[in-house]
Parts: sequence; structure tokens; C-alpha cells
Amino acid sequence: MREDLTEDSLAQAKAEMRRDLMRKRAALVGLPDQGVMTQRANDRLAAVISQRCAGDPSQVVISGYMAMRGELDPRSFMSAHPGPVCVPVIKGKSQPLEFHRWTIDGEMVEGAFKAMIPARADPLVPNALIVPLLAFDDRGYRLGYGGGFYDRTLQKLRAAGSVMAIGFAHDAQHVAHVPIDKTDQRLDLIVTPELVIEP
Repeated sequence: MREDLTEDSLAQAKAEMRRDLMRKRAALVGLPDQGVMTQRANDRLAAVISQRCAGDPSQVVISGYMAMRGELDPRSFMSAHPGPVCVPVIKGKSQPLEFHRWTIDGEMVEGAFKAMIPARADPLVPNALIVPLLAFDDRGYRLGYGGGFYDRTLQKLRAAGSVMAIGFAHDAQHVAHVPIDKTDQRLDLIVTPELVIEP
């Protein structure tokens, strides 16, 4: 797949990859070793954050997410992080995400696209984002669900200052080449149960 594809053919390539990777990711749910692999990925994620975020980790604001549809679950890392943790909240179509404080025992309610969000809005600005995805490649590009929320958010946060974006995924979501357009934001790192990829 090339970046010189027409707009229609690029959209089709992304749609086909989404369908394929949704099936592939769904097939991982319930496999006997998934609990072990998820914890391995969370441990790797904690090590990466510790290495990359200099200074006092209690001052590092992390954005995680509430896993759904077979996404790799980062809650083990989120629960252990000594600093503030938040999760994304969709405010509207074509808008950047907001991030509201999350705690392990905080009340959650259903938000847009059935994603669980904190019942009480306490906005934070993250220093590091743990980003869900459908596919990723060695260049650091990700395939999301098509709403563009993370791309708009990363563009806004990067324009305002330093932020680290870490893709978090199963190894099986690794592909040779994610089709991209000019709006797609590159990840800084990708963490899987077996790998840390630095584009």
C-alpha cells in the first residue's frame, strides 16, 4: 500500500485492513495464554514509562483507556502507576479527546461508542498517552477505528508541548504497512507482550 493512493482507494484499503484486524484480534480473546501475555505487556509498559519519563513518576500524568472489543487491557499498569491517571472522553464528532481522571474504585458510566468513562468529570492533560489500535507498523503508524480522535488529539497536544504516544497492542496486530494520509499521527513507541518498537 502506498501513500499515493487516491482518497477513495486509501479509504477502501483502511476499511479492508480494519475488517481483517478486527477478526484477527477477536480470535485472540479467550486464548489460554492471554492473561499471561496481557500482564507481560503491562510489565513492559511500566518499564518503558519508567525509563522514558524522567524525574518523579508521581508527577507524570498517564492517559490509559478502558479496553473493549479485544483491545489489550492496560488497567494493570494504570492501577499501579503512582501518578495521576486519566482516560479519554469523546466530546463530539471531529473534536479532540478530553481526558478525565480515573481511579480504580471510581464510578464509571457508559460514554460515546459504549466506552466506559468516569462518572465525574475531572479533566487532566496527559504527559503520556497509552493508545489502543487495530494495527501498527514499524514506522510507528497505527490504524484506528476511523474517527480520527487520537490523530486530532495528538496534533493538538504536540502543538502545545511535549507528549509521548505509546501504542499498546497484541503482537498479532503488527502489519507490514499501515495505509496513511497526511492527518495520521505517528506513535513514539509501540509496546506489545513481546516487543518494544521505537520507530
